[in-house]
Amino acid sequence: MTKKEIAEIVINTENLSKAQSERIITLIFDEIAKSLKSGEEVSIANFGKFSVAARDAREGINPATKAKITIAASKSAKFKQAKQLKESLN
Repeated sequence: MTKKEIAEIVINTENLSKAQSERIITLIFDEIAKSLKSGEEVSIANFGKFSVAARDAREGINPATKAKITIAASKSAKFKQAKQLKESLN
């Protein structure tokens, strides 16, 4: 499912214009991203929790040259589903 498909659902259920619906969906995702960038967790009841996972720098091997390389520290978004979501999928 894409953002446009989600916006279509909002259009059909809430009687909003396409522009209004897309703006709301974009705002929601932008706010989630902004919260994660500032280090906050985002919890959505009965759905799950978004958080940031930090990975330390580590040694790796370039598969093409077999040379040792240092992989820089990085952060990525992580999602843990709520019990209710997990149960609804099974």
